[in-house]
This record gives sequence, C-alpha cells and structure tokens, in this order.
Amino acid sequence: MTDIYHYPPEVLNLLVDTIPLLCRSKNDILVFFRGAGVPDGELSDLSRRLQTNRESLNKYEITRTVIQRVNEKGDSRLKARREIVKRVVEFEDFSTCWPNDQLKAKGLVGELRRVVNVKDSFTRMAKEREREKQLYTEIRQQEIEAKKKKSGAIEQVKNDLYALFPMENEPQKRGKHLEKVLNSFFQAYDILIREDFRRVDPEGAGILEQIDGVIEFNGHIYLIEMKWVKEPIGVDKLAQHLVRIYGRHDARGLFIASNGYSDTAISSCREALAQKTIALISLHEIVRLLEQQNDLIEFLKRKVEAATVDKNPYFEILN
Repeated sequence: MTDIYHYPPEVLNLLVDTIPLLCRSKNDILVFFRGAGVPDGELSDLSRRLQTNRESLNKYEITRTVIQRVNEKGDSRLKARREIVKRVVEFEDFSTCWPNDQLKAKGLVGELRRVVNVKDSFTRMAKEREREKQLYTEIRQQEIEAKKKKSGAIEQVKNDLYALFPMENEPQKRGKHLEKVLNSFFQAYDILIREDFRRVDPEGAGILEQIDGVIEFNGHIYLIEMKWVKEPIGVDKLAQHLVRIYGRHDARGLFIASNGYSDTAISSCREALAQKTIALISLHEIVRLLEQQNDLIEFLKRKVEAATVDKNPYFEILN
C-alpha cells in the first residue's frame, strides 16, 4: 500500500459489494452514509438524481461513488471511513436485508471482518482509536493534577489561617499576615485579585485610602475588607467600607469579620442594598469552607443572591 490513509482495494471492493446488500433501498444507502458522517455535500448530487431520475442509478453505483469520494479525501475523511467500516463489520441483524440477499450479505460481512484485521487501513484505525484514548487519558490526568494542586493550595490557606489565631496579642503582625492569607484564599480558587489596593494623594499627602483586596467575580468588581477584632463589627467600621463602595460606580462589596456583626450594622447594610450590593461574611464561614474544601464561587453566588433577591446581607452558609 502506498497510502495508509486510504482504503486498500480489497476493502474498497468489499464495501461496494456489501453495503447494497445491507440496505434495501437506494435512499437507505444515502441514510447509511449520512449516519456514518459523510457530509451532505458529497451526497446531495446523488440524492437529486434519485429524485429526478431514479432509474439512472443503482445501489452499487451509489455505493462506489460515495466510497471513492471519501477515499480520495485523505485524512480529512478518516473518521467517516472508520465509521463506515465499523458499521459494516458490526452489522448483525440480517433480517433487515432482502431474503435472497441475507446469506450473501453474511458471507461478505464475515470476509470484510477478516480483511480489515490484517490490512493497514484497520491498523490506522486502531492507532487512531489508541491516540484518542491516550489523549483522553492525558486530559483526565491533567484534570486530576489540577484538582490535586488546587486542593493543596486550599489546605495551605487553611493552615496559614489557623496560624493567625494564636496572635491575640499581636494585632498588627496578624493584620499584616492576614492580608497575604486573604490574597492566597482567592487565588486558590482561581479568582483574580488585586492585592492590598492603596490610593495615594498625588500631591504627597500620603495614603488617602486602603482596601484589603479587589476581585472580579461573575462580571462585577468587589471591594473586600476584613476585620479581625474581638467584638462584632459595628456601624462605624462597616460605614467606612460602604463609603468606598458608594464612591465607585458599579462597585460591589464583601466584608469579612472575625466575630460577626452587630444588629445595627446588619440593618444599616440592609438599607444600603437599595443602592449597592454588599454581602457580609463571617470568619467562621471561611473556616468551614476551607475545612470542607467547598466551592468558593458557589458560596459567593449564594451570598450575593441572598443580598440582592432576599435583601439579606448576612445569610450564613456553614455547609
């Protein structure tokens, strides 16, 4: 054989002899080839001839014409050629053939099965199936490795967060480490974050504004603030974050607190929902999410949905 991409003569002739016996009508042959993936562009002229002058074609002429066309297309029709052979060699219900054709059809299908097992065309098909299987295995392995890497990153964030709890008497040191943990937290879940955002006075007056983080989620920009304090967050600390959000068109807000929120802070945030979207999160929720390695994106979606639909800025999610 000079070109392993093509049917060898033995296979081509067997297909031409066999397919007409497996299909009762001329139209059935066209249906057979369409089902095998032969494009309509290579069948449409034959279909028109059958409509205008049915007697101008017989089943064998139709089969040979189509087989030759797909054979001449080289690698671009490899999938269709494989499917044609597969459908013939796997054919078993010979009761659908004309009664006088059944025995001959069985013999030809058996012969084709024998031939394709020893010809380069079958080898090419087997190699292609193996290549597809290998590709699937590689993709699956990459998915497993990515999942393993993500799981490891989440575990590291959890450990880094736990390490902050003993720093009760070092609030400044803990606050500095907390910024890094917060950034790693969002990065572990593949959420883009702009770390530790500062707005500086261009005239040299110093830092005008500092935000713990900025993320883009679900097509929106969220300003993030986290406070690790002993008492529930009150209106005073929450108001600072609301001012930053109000000062930016289309910006939304996330607030994370170590010990929850006062009733007045929650009420104030609920009123703000008429103009801005803001969701309140507890540190306990973050710890539970990391421990269970739940989906952060789904967690945030539920939080934002509760804020926008139910007007509930502090909808706790602990599972």
